[in-house]
Amino acid sequence: MRLDKWLKVSRLIKRRTVAQMACDHHRVFVNDRVAKSATELKEGDLVHLELGSKAITVRVVSVPQGNVSIQQAGSLYDIVEEIRRKPEVLEWLPDLDNDWRLSKSD
Repeated sequence: MRLDKWLKVSRLIKRRTVAQMACDHHRVFVNDRVAKSATELKEGDLVHLELGSKAITVRVVSVPQGNVSIQQAGSLYDIVEEIRRKPEVLEWLPDLDNDWRLSKSD
């Protein structure tokens, strides 16, 4: 099964398009390598996700043939590691303390 489909079926990521975007932005790794959304998963693979202030590493236990129920979704993987960090400060944002506003001339 493709990585993006497995991430959706396992409910680690809510939508397949979001899973594809995460792969495109190098936020998903399979066995310590940056993974494309079309990467084929097999049992035993390690999948690492970097999503915002959360990082999670899971081991693939099962790769289903199609969709599974919500109750079965958690049985598709075992959590190896889960890290929660403080939200990162985005340096590219304007300084909001100076009452930054866009004017019509901008």
